[in-house]
Amino acid sequence: MIIVTGAAGFIGSCLISKLNEENFNFIIAVDDFSKIEKAQNLEGKKIQERVERSAFFEWLDQNYYEVEFIFHIGARTDTTEFDRDVLEELNVRYSQQIWQKCIDYQIPLVYASSAATYGLGELGYDDNESQIPQLKPLNPYGESKNDFDIWALQQEKKPFFWAGLKFFNVYGPNEYHKGRMASVIFHAYNQVKASGKMRLFRSHHPDFKDGEQMRDFVYVKDLLEVCSFLMHHRRNSGIYNLGSGKARTFKDLAINTFTSMGLEPNIDFVDTPADIRDKYQYFTQANMNKLRSIGYTKPFHTLEEGVKDYVQNYLSKEAYY
Repeated sequence: MIIVTGAAGFIGSCLISKLNEENFNFIIAVDDFSKIEKAQNLEGKKIQERVERSAFFEWLDQNYYEVEFIFHIGARTDTTEFDRDVLEELNVRYSQQIWQKCIDYQIPLVYASSAATYGLGELGYDDNESQIPQLKPLNPYGESKNDFDIWALQQEKKPFFWAGLKFFNVYGPNEYHKGRMASVIFHAYNQVKASGKMRLFRSHHPDFKDGEQMRDFVYVKDLLEVCSFLMHHRRNSGIYNLGSGKARTFKDLAINTFTSMGLEPNIDFVDTPADIRDKYQYFTQANMNKLRSIGYTKPFHTLEEGVKDYVQNYLSKEAYY
């Protein structure tokens, strides 16, 4: 029996598909199931039971002896959320409770952290645990994720195996419900489909030309492979980067979206909104050596491969994974 929190969301629902593919069908899906826009993410998946987020700990106290693994993917992921109480409750305290239950009941744990913890990358993008207390996230969401990472590292008692994964810019199927918070590729596809062109933010940094701001875009299917690896590996606890390890420009992303749609690129540039301009990241790139050092050997999708699969097999067909 495997628990996935955030089960109805983008990454959680994809993870359930991956687990089903590996013949793990006794899945406990934990989420706030009142959000009907996410319902299709779980259609057709093999799930043993759905447990409301608010009832989860009571459920776990009664069923812990059957649980083999917990993937804690659920969180308030809106980077524009400024209600610190909501973020503290969902991203910190809820995670702390899961951590404690995993100690009490001897359950291994993988949880979602975020590259938002790195802020402007003043200290680089190395998953060096000694630097985590010095990181300066740019928004309350990033702060909440970093607060939990710091707390986890400080604990004398830990689950017998645990891993925090700093997700970089994840894209892929099952993000139809995310609206403004969906990946740039999702928005690019829909812009091009509607208007035949795409808008990118102009650069306001002297070292970067328009469209050459860079991000580490990671295809969700690569993330799922890493989760599966850690579930079987169960050694080398710690906090790990999870990106592609290769920064690419937004212009590359746009061109690949057009190409995957069989169209010639047509790109306009607009000013970065003033309210986010001073907090805008111009470069992120995960150092992936730490994950590689514990035995993870699979290659990651290139941006070309990931965008093509996403556009042609999911977005153009409005299909789910």
